Amino acid sequence: MKEITTLGALKSSGYTPSTIKEEMRKNLIQKLKKGEKVFEGILGFDDTVIPDLERAILSRHNILLLGLRGQAKTRLARLMVALLDEYVPVVAGSELNDDPMNPISKFARDLVAEKGDDTPVAWLHRDDRYVEKLATPDVSIADLVGDVDPIKAATLKLPYSDERTIHFGLIPRSHRSLFVINELPDLQARIQVSLFNILQEGDMQIRGFKLRLPLDIQFVFTANPEDYTNRGSIITPLKDRIESQILTHYPTALEIGKAITAQEAKLTTEQKESIQVPEILANILERMAFEARDSDYIDERSGVSARLTISGYENLVSSAERRSIINGEKKTTARIMDFWGVVPSITGKVELVYEGEQEGPYFVALQLLGAAIQKEFEAYFPVPEDISREGVRDPYHRIRAWFSDGNHLEVLNDDADKDLRKAFAKVPGLKELAQEGKKAFPEGTSLDSIMELIIFGLSEYEVLNKEVVNRKFSFKDLLADMLGGM
Repeated sequence: MKEITTLGALKSSGYTPSTIKEEMRKNLIQKLKKGEKVFEGILGFDDTVIPDLERAILSRHNILLLGLRGQAKTRLARLMVALLDEYVPVVAGSELNDDPMNPISKFARDLVAEKGDDTPVAWLHRDDRYVEKLATPDVSIADLVGDVDPIKAATLKLPYSDERTIHFGLIPRSHRSLFVINELPDLQARIQVSLFNILQEGDMQIRGFKLRLPLDIQFVFTANPEDYTNRGSIITPLKDRIESQILTHYPTALEIGKAITAQEAKLTTEQKESIQVPEILANILERMAFEARDSDYIDERSGVSARLTISGYENLVSSAERRSIINGEKKTTARIMDFWGVVPSITGKVELVYEGEQEGPYFVALQLLGAAIQKEFEAYFPVPEDISREGVRDPYHRIRAWFSDGNHLEVLNDDADKDLRKAFAKVPGLKELAQEGKKAFPEGTSLDSIMELIIFGLSEYEVLNKEVVNRKFSFKDLLADMLGGM
């Protein structure tokens, strides 16, 4: 079809115009029949969001994606481009992507009237039919709809009443395109009113001109539910005109969250080859996000973005990489101690309530880490408190006894792998306990990683007292440490 360059040849080819909503519906049906994945790279929405989205497209609806930050709303909108035809014909030189068979602008109508079947035809790729606008309070009606252009009127020596003096806004220039408005509530109410006609009647009026452009646009809006009461709101008549409102959500399972983090984290080839991240550390990182979404210190209405774990994963790898460079090691494994380098990627991504502000973001981040370590420890080892109550064999008795005798374990965050191994070897029963429980861990988990989890897990359950001073971690018996202090 791209070889066609005139309106006459286009008519002879059997081309039939269709609206963008019909076009997307047709292409979606074809993909569904073939069993093709429509929204590639979107994880965790297969049974919830995506079916709702597909139903909305089949119904030819304009769509509002409603959800907290970091829930892939914009990603979903951008992937809808794949449902457009690869190329569509337009009147060559048209500002509004005019369909040669159904032109709407004065330029295109005049050109077709003048040249008839010789009207030049160009082809527009699907990627050029996507328009995205971030709604901000300073967006004007002229930006979205259009206005009279005095310079154009003066240059062409035309009166302001002439249609050719119009400077078209983003919406008219998105004719036959997918138009996305992000953070819709940030758009002023009077600007939202300007969208009424295009959503309901399918046309738009510009200033005082009599023309009403019959625009063909697929609208997708995104919004955060908290915005309804915080920064702004979507006015009721506009919500009423958006046919489908689809709720997004955070990952509901640890495995889904890990898959998203692994997919989105940007690591260099060197990092991938030289730094190993044990499964238990990936679990701890993801559990931190789950803990944050339930934390009393964090505003649940603001949400905890998936970007927290993505940035955290990148920092975790970089912390291990920095340590390996300092120690001259070609390869290393990330550690729980490396999570102290992850804290900066957490503190800026959570919105604290009053109690959280009082404690401080660093304290909250460490609380999340501690809770995540506890959960991961519980998955493989018995909880120390339960052992004392139930009277069963204490697997930690040798470790407890060594620390109770006044011994302590000190390690540096930047210790080389061999130095960390030597430090752990001093603790009786630690290596044996790790070897005993190794079968339950994911394949490839090193004894060093398991021993570190045991030490940190016992400290989180206050069997041991953990102190962090600068780059040094010190573990002691809790009671012995208290008596020593006295």
